Amino acid sequence: MQNKGFVITFSILLTLVCLFYLSFTFVTRNQESKAEKYAAAYASEHSKGDQQLYDELYNKQYSHYLDSMSTERVWPGIPFLGDSIGYTLKECREKEIGLGLDLKGGMSVIVEVDASAVLSSLGDPDNAAFNKALQEASDENRKGSNRDYISIFLDKFKAANGTGKLAGIFSTKLRDQINPQDNDAKVEGVLRKELQAIADNSFSVLRTRIDRFGVVAPNVQKLDNRAERIMIELPGIKEPERVRKLLQGSANLEFWKTYNYSEIQGYLATVSELSRQALSATASDSSAIVKDSLSVDSSAVLTPASQLAFAKSLDQYLQRIPYDGAMVAFVHKNDTASVNAILHKYKDLPERPSGLEFAWGFKAEDQKETQFALYSLRGDGVKKGPALDGEVVISAKADQSQHGSAWEVDMQMNTIGSQRWATITGAEVGRSIAIVLDGSVYSAPNVNGKIDGGRSQITGRFSVEDAKDLENVLKSGKMKAGVHIVQEDVVGPSLGQEAINAGIISFVLALVLLMLYICLVYGLIPGLIANVALLVNLFFTIGILAAFGAVMTLPGITGLVLALALAVDANVLVYERTKEELKAGKNTKVAIVDGYRHAFSAIFDGHASQVITAIILAYFGTGPIQGFATTLIIGIIASFITNVFLTRIFYEYMLDKGKLRHLTFTTVISKKIFKETHINFLGMTRHIVIISVVLIIAGVASLFINGLNGGIDFTGGRNYLVRFDTKVNADDVEKVLVSEFPNSTVLVLTSGSASQSSSTSQVRITTNYKIEEATDSVENEIRAKMALSLAANNITPKGATDKETIDAFNFKYVQSSQRVGPSVADDLKTAATIAVLIAIAFMALYILLRFRDIAFSVGTLIAVAHDAVMVIILYSLLYKIMPFSMEVDQSFIAAVLTVVGYSINDKVVIFDRIREIRNMYPKRDITETINEALNSTLGRTLNTAISSMLVVFCIFLLGGDTIRSFTFAIFIGIFIGTYSSVFVATPIAWTIFKKEHSKKAIEAK
Repeated sequence: MQNKGFVITFSILLTLVCLFYLSFTFVTRNQESKAEKYAAAYASEHSKGDQQLYDELYNKQYSHYLDSMSTERVWPGIPFLGDSIGYTLKECREKEIGLGLDLKGGMSVIVEVDASAVLSSLGDPDNAAFNKALQEASDENRKGSNRDYISIFLDKFKAANGTGKLAGIFSTKLRDQINPQDNDAKVEGVLRKELQAIADNSFSVLRTRIDRFGVVAPNVQKLDNRAERIMIELPGIKEPERVRKLLQGSANLEFWKTYNYSEIQGYLATVSELSRQALSATASDSSAIVKDSLSVDSSAVLTPASQLAFAKSLDQYLQRIPYDGAMVAFVHKNDTASVNAILHKYKDLPERPSGLEFAWGFKAEDQKETQFALYSLRGDGVKKGPALDGEVVISAKADQSQHGSAWEVDMQMNTIGSQRWATITGAEVGRSIAIVLDGSVYSAPNVNGKIDGGRSQITGRFSVEDAKDLENVLKSGKMKAGVHIVQEDVVGPSLGQEAINAGIISFVLALVLLMLYICLVYGLIPGLIANVALLVNLFFTIGILAAFGAVMTLPGITGLVLALALAVDANVLVYERTKEELKAGKNTKVAIVDGYRHAFSAIFDGHASQVITAIILAYFGTGPIQGFATTLIIGIIASFITNVFLTRIFYEYMLDKGKLRHLTFTTVISKKIFKETHINFLGMTRHIVIISVVLIIAGVASLFINGLNGGIDFTGGRNYLVRFDTKVNADDVEKVLVSEFPNSTVLVLTSGSASQSSSTSQVRITTNYKIEEATDSVENEIRAKMALSLAANNITPKGATDKETIDAFNFKYVQSSQRVGPSVADDLKTAATIAVLIAIAFMALYILLRFRDIAFSVGTLIAVAHDAVMVIILYSLLYKIMPFSMEVDQSFIAAVLTVVGYSINDKVVIFDRIREIRNMYPKRDITETINEALNSTLGRTLNTAISSMLVVFCIFLLGGDTIRSFTFAIFIGIFIGTYSSVFVATPIAWTIFKKEHSKKAIEAK
């Protein structure tokens, strides 16, 4: 084997990289285990048997422990290395393998920038035609469209007003970019650029808000197909209402005048004395905690004197700074809540300076991220608010200073802002102006002199990151367009834990059965070598996922197991070819070398076709589907490394040592199976293909009559997973709910899981009631209707009041919820259709390029299309009779594309053998050649199909309801793909070969 040294060196380096990145996961798990023990001990000691108090104390102390350790260096954790070397717990948690929403619980949303508001702010508000086009575009977008908002608006405007009219609408407010004579194409380009800029600003604001929310490993990304949409995934979130308000609230950038410490020192001294007197007058242990601790003067609830929310006087919390300025003091992050409570309690003192407000710095001031700065702001004007709003900022740019290497931020304001800015800076020379976003101070630069023209340079001890952050803050201004949620998915943490357990059990069982099957078919030693390769493959795959910062989901676990099944296929190909070489009389060493050499092209083509499918899936899919595709790609690459190169190196090494020379790659069970078969497959084709014809006819009829069970991914709607205390009948629940939602669809399906106790029951409730209204009030209305109607029919217990009934339903019975707007659903249908068509086309093209024969390409194209159609048809025929939900959603499309990839892999092996035999015996009859190829690959075909179906069946059976429909589609797809390889793709190629042969024979005459 050539390049053996390179392969070994690369494998060693890859192993080290994987060990390095996987180590972070082990470190964080160890710290979390310590946090669990600490929290459990504390809660047990102080709860005194009260379970509710125990849970509250446990959660609080668990978070407290991890929070206190977040800036401590825990890896490598060698004491004498000091604080400058190693990784903090926070850094380790950022690098560990994250768990997706389905495994950890949390919230996923897609938010949409209000494009209508953006265009309205840029255009002529007095133009009736413009306003009408905006309204019509908004109506169409709300109902559902796969086009972006600007495209819809342009069509509506041009339909009513013709072309060449847009410049007049936008040239006034965009005079620096658009002239009244410009054509519509140029105006469209400017509008798209403006919307993209505002979407980028909104992205920065949302990113900042989420970072402050404290979510570990959030995923915030722009959606390529719609500039105005942003996808946000927040694992572990347990307060969806707070998240909704956080994401949809307006972001206000403000410039505040400030007080120097010397000007408020007397007031702070009075507050300190009063807080000291309050403490001496009470015997309270001051254990109350104020939420949102970094939000000064938030609506903190005042506690009675006997339960003060602080344990020390104000001056004892403040760490004074040795200079006079707007920064009052540093405060430890654990004490910010107490400081908030004190300042709030004594905010109405007559000694308080006029317009005094307090705000915290956005980020910690020390390396351990424990000290936050408290700033004193000075309200301006009659309302005692900010001196200037951020909407006057036109541009901001972070760059290195011309006078040195320090970073600064250049800011430019509009005309109105420039005039006001000159007045402010002229009056505040020598003082600080605080730049505040969402109530937090990002910077408080000193004013060196009056600034005319609106252009300012903000300097300070900025790092590159600090300067970029400030640039984004200044660009955000007031969020010029609000955002609203168009898709929402909330997964409860209990559901997440069940999903974890189900995923792990199904994965382990599938892996064990896979290993046993290999040993039973090919012998103990070849089986053990293949199984070790599987484990190395698994190690490489998880290690690479960790290095990329990937998030593991249940579909990701499925992708991992499927990649292992493909790795088994590679071993099967090598072992089957080796058996053939042994039958030809070659010794073991030569047979193994030739087995690897002859199997290489089929393995390469099979792996390459799967990678192409996975890439298409990753490009067109979202969320979990992308996770599945990413895991599959990495697993396939790892499979190629381990099964083509590393196992071969091991075999050659052992054989050179004189060992393993008596391997037969058979067992008592397998040595008589498929031995020297002479089946006339082509002769059977005409009879067996009738099965496909009958199924297709029945399926087409079913599509017209029954249709498909469209999930809300594709139809739009709200989806609730509800778990009851006792078993319920889905039809009974549906009858109760239908009357509550007039003029809308209500569907209730049983949603069982093998991991559940037999004493519980789950149903999935889906409705498109008021789907066009994405408001909290509609969400609350739907939940209230469900809760009250179910309680009225004794399906769930009633509370003392309607509110208690609704609260109990939301917190006890609703396990997860999801909302998909109609426009998102339309986008997904389009993307899914395109993905399937492109995948099939790419497969046919790949086969054409690899085999250079149209017969193989046409056979592949028709057979793969047949496989995809058959899976869809079977879903239409079976979804009403199967005992589990068979929804056509994103996961179903992922399954169809997986089937396409698997089907190609199967066909490549047969076509590769046909090509090999034709090259060896070019004059042999094509019918005899193809039958020989089918018989010689029959063992590989069935062994791969059985092992793959075995793996998928384990996941189907034990993987939980979350992916049951997904795995069932793959399961039947594997069977259909194997069937079509033999009885569809190959006979079609055979027919074309015969026509080509007849044509050549006629031309020869």
